[in-house]
Amino acid sequence: MSKLPSNLFRHAAIFAVVLLLAACQQSEPPPVERTESEPPAQTETERLMEFFEQTHQEDLARSPMMQARLGIRDDYDRWDDLSEAHADEGLEIARQRLQRLAEFDRAALEPRARLSYDLFERLTQRGIDDHRWRYHRYPINQMFGWQQQIPTFLINMHRVGELSDAEAYIARLEGVGALMDQILARMRAGEERGILPPQFVYPIVLEASRNVVAGAPFEEVETESVLLGDFRRKVAGLDLPEDQADALVARARQSLVEVVAPAYDRLIADLERQQALATEDDGVWKLLDGDAFYRHMLDSYTTTDLTPDQIHQMGLDNVARIHDEMREIMAEVGFEGDLQDFFEFMRTDEQFYYPNTDEGRAEYLAEATAIIERMNERLPEMFGRFPEAELEVRRVEPFRERSAGKAFYQAPALDGSRPGVYYANLYDMGDMPIYQMEALAYHEGNPGHHMQIAIAQELEGVPAFQRLARFSVYSEGWGLYTEYLPLEMGFYEDPYSNFGRLAMELWRAVRLVVDTGIHAKQWTRQQAIEYHQENTPNPEGDIARAVERYIVMPGQATAYLIGKIRILELREAAREALGDDFDIRSFHDEVLADGPVPLDLLEAKISDWKDLQRNGSET
Repeated sequence: MSKLPSNLFRHAAIFAVVLLLAACQQSEPPPVERTESEPPAQTETERLMEFFEQTHQEDLARSPMMQARLGIRDDYDRWDDLSEAHADEGLEIARQRLQRLAEFDRAALEPRARLSYDLFERLTQRGIDDHRWRYHRYPINQMFGWQQQIPTFLINMHRVGELSDAEAYIARLEGVGALMDQILARMRAGEERGILPPQFVYPIVLEASRNVVAGAPFEEVETESVLLGDFRRKVAGLDLPEDQADALVARARQSLVEVVAPAYDRLIADLERQQALATEDDGVWKLLDGDAFYRHMLDSYTTTDLTPDQIHQMGLDNVARIHDEMREIMAEVGFEGDLQDFFEFMRTDEQFYYPNTDEGRAEYLAEATAIIERMNERLPEMFGRFPEAELEVRRVEPFRERSAGKAFYQAPALDGSRPGVYYANLYDMGDMPIYQMEALAYHEGNPGHHMQIAIAQELEGVPAFQRLARFSVYSEGWGLYTEYLPLEMGFYEDPYSNFGRLAMELWRAVRLVVDTGIHAKQWTRQQAIEYHQENTPNPEGDIARAVERYIVMPGQATAYLIGKIRILELREAAREALGDDFDIRSFHDEVLADGPVPLDLLEAKISDWKDLQRNGSET
């Protein structure tokens, strides 16, 4: 498989050709004329790669938080700039980049570089289009709002390996006040346009905000706050004299009391004020140009032109299909009753749940780790390419588990200083059934998000922006596809575990119905909950949090099943076209070979790969 050239420097100089003009009448040859040699001109691909690297460095300079996520410590004491001026500047930069991109001759590029060209164009245009809707997103919400981004970032992304890192941590604490003022300005800008989260969001985010400033040094109690405890543990890991470590902790305490606490007090006060203005209307249809905004979000998340009605019907069709497959499992285990009876059995029977205790949580984490380890042994049957980054399974931290999702993946640092992490939310073990453990571990770990994201970040000869790109329909479609793939490998031996796989696919099919129901058909939160209750085996708490997620992240939940269906369609079309020459390992490696891409570019990639496979078999 060809790769883009990774060396973007000029080649070494070549010597000029010397023409010797011999004359028979001359007794000696004429002197040789030598001209100073010049390096050859860069290829169009090399010029483009240089441009991509320049833009990547510009983007990093504009985002200290992205630097930290990638393990870079250049601006380790700073937060991102959330100001309107910064956003407007970013828009102008994006427009200029599209103009600059158009100056390259796409036809003169190497094949992989043409894919990078198309991808950069698509991502840049998406950023331009997103600018119009920047106020339609809720900066404070229960899923990824700034009230929890601040402590989560410091705890998980700000590593302390030397004294300067600890000092940078304190500087970031001191910067929380200015950051919070920008957050509040964004909230008020949305409010001026009638854009507020629904009523249910406020109690959740208020609780999360108060949790950040609970404990010492905010209160006269022995239990330390999450940030003071995190800082103390990190400083304790340094080889420092005791008095120097104590001085650092004292400075952190002072910053927490004098800066962080007042900042969160301002946030809490503004949230309490907004809470009185919020309504119980849940869908984005209620917002200014809400229908157009929702279509934009669907287009962005699915990379298709499917309408809300088409997606809604796709969901209904797949719900019916999966229900039929579940009835087959009911027959296999000899269950007597209808599908609703079976759902109730799966929700309530104690055999399917670990105890809601610390011991039960430890058992869950141990078994989730073991599931991934067993899968790792079998991966070479299906893949030829593997990530170098390690993968860990962790519990979602208690300070954010009440509002966090059921499970999620955190990418590793590029420098290897931080592993990839599969986070399981063990707040209520009744929401984490044992029969779903396999599918969940495959989705978040291997061969799911860790394989896809870590491999993308480690690709060689691919521009940095491409390795770090995110397309939900690709990434989440891959995650759902890799829940299904282990069935073909002989996993899910327990029929209840296979039911869990189907239950998770059903969950994604229901999302198509509910997401479009809420945002395009004006369903209420309660209607969405009731549809889940009637059509899935998931417990009530699980359902409520999921519906609340769809409300504040319009369109995102539709990407999973749409992406999985398309990847599976491309695979089976390739299998049919290549016959005995089809290699499942080669197919998977090609899907992962260039990082995340929109579905149309994935289809073009697989088409080119099929041609190569076919031509190779004919030689």
